[in-house]
Amino acid sequence: MAAIAPESEVHIVMFPWLAFGHISPFVQLANKLSSHGLKISFLSAPGNITRIQSSLLLTPSAQIIPISIPPVDGLPPNLDSTAQMTPLMAELLKKALDLMQPQMNSLLIQLKPHFVIFDPLVNWVPKIASQLGIKTIAFSVFSAISFAYVMVPFRSQTAKSDDLLKSPPGFPSTSVTSINRFEAQDLLYVYKKFYEGPSVYQRTVEAMSSSNALIIKTCNEMEGAYLNFIGNQFGKKVLLTGPLVPDPEPDSGVNILDEKWRKWLSQFSSKTVTFCSFGSETFLKDEQIKELALGLEATSLPFILVLNFPAGIEAEEELKRTLPEGFIERVKERGMVHTGWVQQKGILGHENVGCFLCHAGFSSLIEGIMNDCQIVLLPLKGDQFLNSRLIGGDLKVGVEVNRRDEDGYFGKLDVEEAVRKVTMDVEKEPGKSVRMNHEKWREFLLNSDIQDKFITDLVEDLKTRVY
Repeated sequence: MAAIAPESEVHIVMFPWLAFGHISPFVQLANKLSSHGLKISFLSAPGNITRIQSSLLLTPSAQIIPISIPPVDGLPPNLDSTAQMTPLMAELLKKALDLMQPQMNSLLIQLKPHFVIFDPLVNWVPKIASQLGIKTIAFSVFSAISFAYVMVPFRSQTAKSDDLLKSPPGFPSTSVTSINRFEAQDLLYVYKKFYEGPSVYQRTVEAMSSSNALIIKTCNEMEGAYLNFIGNQFGKKVLLTGPLVPDPEPDSGVNILDEKWRKWLSQFSSKTVTFCSFGSETFLKDEQIKELALGLEATSLPFILVLNFPAGIEAEEELKRTLPEGFIERVKERGMVHTGWVQQKGILGHENVGCFLCHAGFSSLIEGIMNDCQIVLLPLKGDQFLNSRLIGGDLKVGVEVNRRDEDGYFGKLDVEEAVRKVTMDVEKEPGKSVRMNHEKWREFLLNSDIQDKFITDLVEDLKTRVY
């Protein structure tokens, strides 16, 4: 029988990619592991630390360690996360992190951890850690379905979008057998090289192949078939964090809402407001903004529309330019348009919010399912397309906005129809079954015993791997 280390003896260095869509799940996992007594050393650039501290439980067993981003031509100094960067700057950031290997080597010698839980985009971590006798675990913050469809070794042959239209050989027999042409075209990004560096696909497959184990932010109940496929493809055990359900806020988070949001939402009836948000790093094109806004207007329901824009663009001016002429005036009594950060958890928890129209980012989907509001899916890039199939297809918890196959076009009537199905046509299919399934999965996510067991099992596995 394998020896088991006490929790207090297990030390983990955590090293996420410098995008908050990656940092946040690492923080959630760090909190849960440190609450079990494991020692956590969390690495990030200085500019991110204040925001990390606001959500990282700084228990005696957790610390944040600043790291220095090496200079790279074309990458301005003092930009510490992709939220501040253009897409090409973010590619240069990968090049900068590749230059961090001597710094990481020194840190690991100093810290002497048992494990490094790292983001696959920093694919060189296993090479450095193994030379020091330190075990590495690659942590994918994406859903298993998206990883299984896009990142398995078979895709090394993929060079054209036509190849991505169909699932890889041996892919599970689920509701997903293929994707749309516009989605395949977008996913080609992961196979492209920038600045002579490896592609996202190459980094990920190398990281997964060379690490001692894999961790994925999901569970067998939701994605078991895809997890089995991934494990078989890489020939190693897949560890699970569970969905990393956020800790509940008092009164479903409503008490943390600013007065602005509480006052505005209180004007309307229970479950009538549509909250529409796409996160901080997913951006809509001009035509998509116009059709989305007109679709929300056509529902005749009250709504909050959150729109963000790439770094370096004046958001308020963009709103004026991209929203339909006269839109703000027409909807002023029932529609609010906002740009910038928003209190998403609190808004979703408000009793008057009945629909969440989102980009199908996995963390946002978990927050949506946890709350008593129906989900409309409008994926715009990358893993969001497969997340949408999981939620709308396999789990049948949401309705996807209808799109045109070749270019992803959607019109205002497509938006209106999807919102109507889950808010007004609730006694018809698919609205009725979506509501029933939503309640089933909501109970699952809110069951603290189930969610705690995911972390307990993970901690037990880590303890057996120390020796």
